[in-house]
Amino acid sequence: MPGYEVSEPQLRCVLPFEAVPTEVRLLRKAAAKQLSRWGVSAAADETELLVTELATNVFKHVGEGVSATLVLEWRGERLRLEVHDKSQVVPAPKSTGCDAECGRGLHLLAALAVDWGTVLTAVGKAVWCEIAITSGQACRRIERAVEALERYQGRIGGLGLLGVRREMALEESAIELIADLLHWTAARGHDPDDMLDRAQVHYEAEADAA
Repeated sequence: MPGYEVSEPQLRCVLPFEAVPTEVRLLRKAAAKQLSRWGVSAAADETELLVTELATNVFKHVGEGVSATLVLEWRGERLRLEVHDKSQVVPAPKSTGCDAECGRGLHLLAALAVDWGTVLTAVGKAVWCEIAITSGQACRRIERAVEALERYQGRIGGLGLLGVRREMALEESAIELIADLLHWTAARGHDPDDMLDRAQVHYEAEADAA
């Protein structure tokens, strides 16, 4: 599939939804919340707009109330959005006048995204797009944290989970890892609270500079 030069996604979230206007609003908020949890809230506005267009196209052109799935993947400097549905009718941009609505969503998609496309699947199709994520110190720290947590999960048997279960497992692993580090700090005669305070100072200084 185009855009999958990297064999494994860095972070992945799967959000099933029904193609109705009320679900689209909830889906948009869920996507923004997920970006916040990943620490890339700067991309939330653009993501919400693209999620709205992708999901709206499903109930306009596939059918209102049909089941679909939004997949978010964050890999380095790009965020990938995919909407999967059960229709193999491939959308295509059309030349539209100022008053025409049909086809406008795909033109917006092409304007906002670094790249986009459609791929046929075994049960339908996936319309995908990618947007740029600014890489900086905070992103590099998040990348290192995810790598550390995934290795930690492997030690406690938490690998192989997907979607919400994976996110919950990563959160639990983060808590366990922090607790282990505090035990390690105390065992060496240091004050765990002092270590937490120093880490907080580093975090706030980098957050203010971002």
